[in-house]
Amino acid sequence: MSSPIEQARALFGDEIVTKALARDVELPYGAGTAVLVTLDNGHDHTKPNTFGPGGLLALGEAIDAAVARTDIAAICVTGKPFIFAVGADLNGVPKIRTREQAHAIGKLGHDVFRKLGETDIPTFAFVNGAAMGGGVEVALHCRYRTISSGVPAVALPETFLGLVPGWGGTYLLPNLIGAEKALKVIIENPLAQNRTLKGPQAFELGIADAMFEPADFVEESLRWAARVVKGEVVVERPEVDRGEAWDQAVGNARFLVEGKLHGAAPAPVRALDLVAAAKDRTRDEAFAAEDEALADLLMSDELKAGLYAFDLSQKRGRRPVGAPDKSLARKVTKVGVVGAGLMAGQLALLFARRLEVPVVMTDLDQERLDRGVGHVHGEIDRLLAKGRVSPDKANRLKALVTGSLSYEAFSDADFVIEAVFERMDVKQEVFAKVEQHVSPEAILATNTSSLSITEMASGLAHPERVVGFHFFNPVAVLPLLEIIRGEKTDDAALATAFATAKGLKKTAVLVKDAPAFVVNRLLTLFMGEVLAAVEEGTAPEVADRAVAPLGLPMPPLLLLQLVGPAVALHVSETLHAAFPDRFTVSEQHRRLVEAGRTAVFGPDFQIDPEVRALFEGGDKPSSEEEILERALTALAREIQIMLDEGVVAEAADIDLCLITGAGWPFHLGGITPYLDRSGISEKVNGKLFHPDGPKAL
Repeated sequence: MSSPIEQARALFGDEIVTKALARDVELPYGAGTAVLVTLDNGHDHTKPNTFGPGGLLALGEAIDAAVARTDIAAICVTGKPFIFAVGADLNGVPKIRTREQAHAIGKLGHDVFRKLGETDIPTFAFVNGAAMGGGVEVALHCRYRTISSGVPAVALPETFLGLVPGWGGTYLLPNLIGAEKALKVIIENPLAQNRTLKGPQAFELGIADAMFEPADFVEESLRWAARVVKGEVVVERPEVDRGEAWDQAVGNARFLVEGKLHGAAPAPVRALDLVAAAKDRTRDEAFAAEDEALADLLMSDELKAGLYAFDLSQKRGRRPVGAPDKSLARKVTKVGVVGAGLMAGQLALLFARRLEVPVVMTDLDQERLDRGVGHVHGEIDRLLAKGRVSPDKANRLKALVTGSLSYEAFSDADFVIEAVFERMDVKQEVFAKVEQHVSPEAILATNTSSLSITEMASGLAHPERVVGFHFFNPVAVLPLLEIIRGEKTDDAALATAFATAKGLKKTAVLVKDAPAFVVNRLLTLFMGEVLAAVEEGTAPEVADRAVAPLGLPMPPLLLLQLVGPAVALHVSETLHAAFPDRFTVSEQHRRLVEAGRTAVFGPDFQIDPEVRALFEGGDKPSSEEEILERALTALAREIQIMLDEGVVAEAADIDLCLITGAGWPFHLGGITPYLDRSGISEKVNGKLFHPDGPKAL
């Protein structure tokens, strides 16, 4: 019978092996000979270095060969151009069948990487490019680390996917930089939409000992390593507090995890347990515990869901299904924004930053216009203060964003987007006026959240160039763009919309012109079931807490406050008019808006007493379990109807929309796999959304 490692290699049969290319280099200053190991899978930067069983074994052999020599002064590890390594090869993970195989993969990573930390020969990691997961852990096992100031991403994203940093990360990182800083990387950043660090940030945290510029990074790193070997440079690191500060950091992180996930995802909790124990464990004990955690989590539904969600965002999100041939897209050299309010300002800044083309805003009077353009310029100043843009870039961005009281400023614009009041007659009037001033080829885009694109374009001379271009708030954070095709929208307009979305670095999904499209249709239904329970007599806190097991970014009533009760009511009314048998309008919600309330919660995050009075309703309260099942049942039914109607191509697009537009947790893998796993899909629709298991493409 084959060993678990041999079984693992068979499972990763299509692994792109990251080779460990070793060569001798003479260190400067007469410091001796170093073995420089370059991680390289033979592809350019679009296929980053990863570690499957084959890659791990290749690295282990290179380290063994170097350690066996008696004539070398150092072992140095770096990556191919622009890439250090981005962690484990996840392609074979879904094929793992037994816990024994999963455990073997975890242990193999430790067995290989720890060779770098347990040899008497000084070991150096030269982090020249993106480093994530196992790539960061390779570097942590080395005795010393340098990093390029141009590194775009350093991260331990495992808990985002449903794993833990299981090749040394939960032990080595907190013992290097302290528990508080380590938990920022292991827990806080992954749960904040998988935030990453840039090279200078990683250096500031203490993950690297020295930082050099990209142009001569390896050469400078070798010079620095030579001085370390000769004793001319002594690396001093702050002492790590393994007392009360460690426990306090873990406690704070537990509070964060519970607040965000409400116990819905095991991986962050498992990672916290490992970090908590790392202050007292030996290296052997800590690594063995990581092996056990990996073995458990590699077999979990959470990981399968996380990998599906990751696959959606990385593959389907980059190759939108149904998008016309990109050769049909028209070039966008100038953008017009109708409106100068907060949303219009967000759009203007995004177009200027990403497309680097002139953006002109319009509004009804000079005061509003000046305030809107001034707001955008103020946001650019804030980016400058944070070091996100250079002074030169800030000046150029400000010059790109201007204002005008006349639509004549759009005469040479290729793309005009409206961000005015959400009312059909207002938007139709705006487009009718804009059309008098733009070329026949200019795209007219609407940021409507629920209104019909077809109706909006119906009175125009060229309805074929009108397209829905629905962003999600905050525009700079949420990746989704729902691109909606009206009945007369032509391929050129649609192709231009998708090309523009790509330039804006957004995840675009093609959606049929249907009321409220995807995200708002489903969130409104979801929120409507919660509000209906309140109207029937359930305490607001109970109804709000009912969906906590899903681990959503925020509870429904807080989402209602964020969206704005008036905006949410408008969408509810739109959907009720379209589908009166499935969408209701809460009278309490209406009372809330009529009372002019914009907030549900007070400063203490308790239900405002005046709002509570408006919420008073019937005498038939529901339990939390009943409300959750009620909401999920409604979602399962509505999603099947949307698929039958062709609102999107497949269930995967529904999941992609909710993940990227509503912050639906990765650990759920999107709503449709969750409904399948929980049995709701078959109960409601008599079938699974994914009969053969969820696949992104």
